[in-house]
Amino acid sequence: MSARTKQATLLTTRSGIRPFLKWAGNKYRLVDRIQRLLPGGKRLVEPFVGSGAVFLNTHYDRYLLCDNNADLISLYQILQGEGDEFIRYCQRLFTARNNQPEVFYKKRELFNSTSDPHLKAALFVYLNRHGYNGLCRYNASGGFNVPFGRYKQPYFPAGEMQQFHLKAKKASFRHADFTSVIKKSRSGDVIYCDPPYFPLSTSANFTSYSAGGFSEAQQKDLARLAELSIARGIPVLISNHSTHFTLQVYAKASDVDQFAVRRYISCNGNKREQADELLALFA
Repeated sequence: MSARTKQATLLTTRSGIRPFLKWAGNKYRLVDRIQRLLPGGKRLVEPFVGSGAVFLNTHYDRYLLCDNNADLISLYQILQGEGDEFIRYCQRLFTARNNQPEVFYKKRELFNSTSDPHLKAALFVYLNRHGYNGLCRYNASGGFNVPFGRYKQPYFPAGEMQQFHLKAKKASFRHADFTSVIKKSRSGDVIYCDPPYFPLSTSANFTSYSAGGFSEAQQKDLARLAELSIARGIPVLISNHSTHFTLQVYAKASDVDQFAVRRYISCNGNKREQADELLALFA
């Protein structure tokens, strides 16, 4: 492997389009670094779109944005199609009365039981901004189970949602597994993968942003698919923690950029710690 290991550095706040969702592992502060490694192409394909930070802050002709979280993709599709009307619908949930634990848990229960896609999408935004640390987490039965966050006045991201709606004119959103997305990519595509990270320790394993989690075997499958994509002339860039395991499975990458970042998902700024990450480019 030809690897370029850079001196650890902490990422600072940058200008750009912020995602409207809080998201564990949000790449907003890493976009500049990611952009430097992303090859040019006609279409950016993201099998793990998450908050959409890379989509929002890159400039490809078209985007294919996928995720295994059906609730997330449904939200993006509705916002893409309805814009201001849906934004106003979501904003009605952001009231002082709704910022109470008993109301939050009733709305969380409604989210888990409703079959109305518009209501479910609006509740996703509400739960994201009112839930603890902005987490998106599901139990083994597929039920959203993040507890109440106890914020004084949760922020409603109207401007950020409008920016997402405008940028989404270039995008197609699809609920799909990463394997099918990568296998169906074609010439002219560039793939950026931001999978659930391999844990730094057994106590730090958070992979349940969608029902089913993300296993060690899936981490290996992703690296194997990246290797196969090279043979088809399709470059793949992958984000992950920098660990002995990930360095092994990305051994055939043409470039590995290692660095340190500060975690921003915590509500206690004094407890935000550094973590080693990497970007592995298969090209």
